[in-house]
Amino acid sequence: MRTIYAVTHPEATHHVERVVGGWHDSQLTPVGLSAAASIAQALRAQIPDGADVELFSSDLRRTRQTAEKVAELFGVKPILDRRLREKSYGEAGGRPQEWLDRRFIPPPAVGERLDHDEGLEGAETRAVLAQRIYAAMNEILQRPCEHQIIVTHGGSLTFVVASWIKMPIEAVGYASFRVPSGSITTLREDDFFHYRTVVNLGDTRHLAAKAAEMKGEGKR
Repeated sequence: MRTIYAVTHPEATHHVERVVGGWHDSQLTPVGLSAAASIAQALRAQIPDGADVELFSSDLRRTRQTAEKVAELFGVKPILDRRLREKSYGEAGGRPQEWLDRRFIPPPAVGERLDHDEGLEGAETRAVLAQRIYAAMNEILQRPCEHQIIVTHGGSLTFVVASWIKMPIEAVGYASFRVPSGSITTLREDDFFHYRTVVNLGDTRHLAAKAAEMKGEGKR
């Protein structure tokens, strides 16, 4: 049996500064760092002691910081892979979100969506994003480890899940698996039927538990 835990990094500086993320190399906020520790603890509670674990991460700072918290608890070294990065928004990266909103050209309801030009110089198309995430996932899934943790970004998560269920790239033009920041999506393949199940999508119970704990401490 194989289980993949796909983690989206928690709150980063570009979230609170309301600037475009993408390849802009923002870092986790103090809230994000605390959430990353909660993510690590939630994963530790789910994965049996002594089990072999592999940890993969986007190489951007906010995902590396998240992966480092996980690595501390599992005693493993993150394997950094730039193919797990968020979609590049080209010239919009690091600029105010409203700057992007004024220029962004959404994909058509009908017609070419994956290779659609969003009107941003240097930006990736969804086709390019899908191709690199699929390539990274193919390599990860060729490894025999039963428990694999992937730390990535909200936009990239759609293609992690789509590749897991073997959705053809040409069919992902309308796909969107929206999850919160700091979430854990659990994917499992059984040894008998080899079904690839999405056990849960965007679980944030660990963050709610942490918030309740901090609220309780504040009342003491």
